[in-house]
Amino acid sequence: MSTTEEVIQFTKQPYIEDVGPRRIKSITFSSFSEADILKSAEVEVYKDKYYDDNRKPVEGGLLDPRMGPTSKTGLCATCYQCFTDCPGHFGCLTLAVPVYNVGYLPTIVDILKCICKNCASVLLREEEHMGFLQRMRKIIDPLKKTQLFKSIVIKCTAMASSKKAVKCLKCGYINGMVKRDGLGVVHDRSKVTDDESRSAISHLKDSTGSKSSSILNPDRVLSVFKKIQDKDCDLLYLSDRPEKLLITSIAVPPVSIRPSVFVDGGQMSNENDISERLKLIIQINASLHRNLTTASYAPKALELWPLLQVEVARYINSDVRGVPLSMQESKPLNGFVQRLKGKGGRFRGNLSGKRVEYTGRTVISPDPNLKITEVGIPILMARRLTYPERVSSHNIEKLRQCVRNGFYKYPGANFIRLADGTSMALKFPSRMRFAHELKFGHIVDRHLEDGDIVLFNRQPSLHRMSIMCHRARIMPWRTLRFNESVCNPYNADFDGDEMNIHVPQTEEARTEAFMLMGVQNNLCTPKNGEILVASTQDFLTSSFLITRKDTFYDRASFSLMCSYMGDAMDHIDLPTPALIKPVELWTGKQLFSVLLRPHATMRVYLTLTVKEKSYNSGETMCENDGFVYFRNSELVSGQLGKATLGNGNKDGMYSILLRDYEPHAASVCMNRLAKLSARWIGEQGFSIGIDDVQPGDLLNKDKEGKISDGNVQCDELINKYNNGKIELLPGCDAAHTLETLIAKVLNDIRGEAAKICMKSLHWRNSPLIMSQCGSKGSPINISQMVACVGQQSVRGGRAPNGFLDRSLPHFLKNSKIPAAKGFVGNSFYSGLTPTEFFFHTMGGREGLVDTAVKTADTGYISRRLMKALEDLSVHYDNTVRNASGCIIQFTYGDDGMDPSQMEEKGGLPLTRRVITLWKSRRLWE
Repeated sequence: MSTTEEVIQFTKQPYIEDVGPRRIKSITFSSFSEADILKSAEVEVYKDKYYDDNRKPVEGGLLDPRMGPTSKTGLCATCYQCFTDCPGHFGCLTLAVPVYNVGYLPTIVDILKCICKNCASVLLREEEHMGFLQRMRKIIDPLKKTQLFKSIVIKCTAMASSKKAVKCLKCGYINGMVKRDGLGVVHDRSKVTDDESRSAISHLKDSTGSKSSSILNPDRVLSVFKKIQDKDCDLLYLSDRPEKLLITSIAVPPVSIRPSVFVDGGQMSNENDISERLKLIIQINASLHRNLTTASYAPKALELWPLLQVEVARYINSDVRGVPLSMQESKPLNGFVQRLKGKGGRFRGNLSGKRVEYTGRTVISPDPNLKITEVGIPILMARRLTYPERVSSHNIEKLRQCVRNGFYKYPGANFIRLADGTSMALKFPSRMRFAHELKFGHIVDRHLEDGDIVLFNRQPSLHRMSIMCHRARIMPWRTLRFNESVCNPYNADFDGDEMNIHVPQTEEARTEAFMLMGVQNNLCTPKNGEILVASTQDFLTSSFLITRKDTFYDRASFSLMCSYMGDAMDHIDLPTPALIKPVELWTGKQLFSVLLRPHATMRVYLTLTVKEKSYNSGETMCENDGFVYFRNSELVSGQLGKATLGNGNKDGMYSILLRDYEPHAASVCMNRLAKLSARWIGEQGFSIGIDDVQPGDLLNKDKEGKISDGNVQCDELINKYNNGKIELLPGCDAAHTLETLIAKVLNDIRGEAAKICMKSLHWRNSPLIMSQCGSKGSPINISQMVACVGQQSVRGGRAPNGFLDRSLPHFLKNSKIPAAKGFVGNSFYSGLTPTEFFFHTMGGREGLVDTAVKTADTGYISRRLMKALEDLSVHYDNTVRNASGCIIQFTYGDDGMDPSQMEEKGGLPLTRRVITLWKSRRLWE
């Protein structure tokens, strides 16, 4: 070596600090071996007692203090920590004989199918062995490795299940079929028909000295597994030694996860299911050990071995299959598997759906004076729900006053957290001193105040808008209140529903909640882009009545109504009156022009056309005033109803405002309309009574005529059926044809009755108004109240026969007349006869059952969908990927469009819609 090379070799290299993040190269999971269990254990458990006579935990027992403190006042004998600080320590329980781990029993059987039960070599020829081993080591994907292992098992099983037995190529041992038998394993060599194999079996003995033994006990399996070579472990897709798949020692869990609770004033204790199961295992293990060490009792050990196997299996999984009938329990103790799986397990019960702090729940009620972004919170709740606000120069005086007010006076504070981490409650008289000593950097847990961000939720949470962000508004009384316009996304009503509020505890959480979950940012549903937060019920009714053609207001009334919709400081410019002589009068339609554009400086110019339910023809000259036309925020024609102001319409007023003028414009209009409607309907009055559903003489006469005509038609059809002259419908026999035709006639009766009803009712009839504006009800509902309830449907047809050849004993046998098969000719006003009432309850019961069944089914389907899709997200390259980074879609939805932003009802892309409009406009010009 030259001098120059020596200098280069021994020159000090510059130090490069490794400051980058460390990356995990790999993680390997494996079971604890006996050595691992003994190493981690602090105590050997061998006694089946919990406490001694002085009610102190027994040493060497299941509640040994070295495994953790057994009570809140006790100390751990290992780390000398108290109940809250000691995590607990493991113990160990050494078994007299090995047993199968029930979780790995299928894997144990698969391994035994592949290896010789004498020398533990794999039952494959050398070239097959090497080929499979190379493929197993080459594959990286775990699923493909599992598939290859299954093919190895099938290859070995096919050889063993053939009539010729499989002779081990190394030791010559004859291997038969291996299968699971309950909680054990059977090696069946009795079905071998080959003479050479039979003679070999008769002369050969296995390692236990028995000829062609059928039961493979765990002790023998353990000895065979210990002989398996490491390269064969790779071939059998084992990440560790196979002997770990059997249990020779049990890790006794710490006392902290199986607490002991004293009852009856400390006279008795309730023990955890895990402790009780371990107690049974200790008792059986002690008897088994005694029998094995005593020569005269040795044969009895074989009787206790299966019992120990069952108890250890139940310790892991109390619902394990394969337990003999004589050993099955009426009320099994929960095992570890039961702690983890199912709705109440650790994952679903304590991790995904845990109980949380800073939350409140109470009954909801409506308040149209609140904004759609607000929620009214009872002052009682606001005193318990706190937000940790850090003291700064901007808020120190406010927080000092909160500290002075303390726990009971609102607005106050409940705790102060100092810089050293200590926390002090503000229930005591030293509040003045705390307020004086308040410094920058301290954190004050102050009461909830107006404007705070809260999350509002109603269960069941079925879509994204079931939990949204609102701003708090602290109010008296004891219910949560919000604007009725926000009922739709929550699917809430005020018949006793309860809802939850959650208070985010950090600035980051508040910002995320406001930006992502705010009501103003979730007015549209991501399902199809339709608006979901919109006016409902009373708001629609009052809007419908205000905008009638014959509704006029003088200056005082119109000014008062304009003031209803705004706040005290809002600036409102009155429009030019519609009539000047003999007195200035404004129309109700002008009120909505003010609502959209209260003053001249507001640049909201809304233009839209909507056809309401009552529209028939003539557009702006529609005789029912059903064509709504806004031009530059002025309502030119139309009575406003659900199509214009309600949800589910992409052409409605709020949808257009949202599209053209951002969410703020739509939400402000909703707030104004809610205030106006609530006060207008409160003053004008709108109610429904028995008079509204009282039919007139003409209506009764027309209804009776329709029902009698229908009965005549049904009688004619029944006569044709009885005489065999009925004309069959395609794919139907005579009976089915008759039912179809009669059902059509009877349904037509109800439809005709509804038409008559709508024509005969006065235009001021309350149910009629609600039906026309879309706030509640339909013509069928009104018809059932006033005219005729109609045919009752049971399982998609008329009422079936509940007695012999008839539906009820009140009718003749084989009677098919409408009254005998569920037709209700009376209305709810006139009252139902007993038979009609019975048929009506049959239909109602079916509806209830359907609702209950569908709720459960759709809930389960929804959960499965959510679990399948929960890790999908759109990445910055517009691909949809899962948690592993695998690409599910190259572009979201294959078109990259957000459904909540789609405008066209037909689902056409926006660009195509714009081109179509441009072409039509050019042609028109």
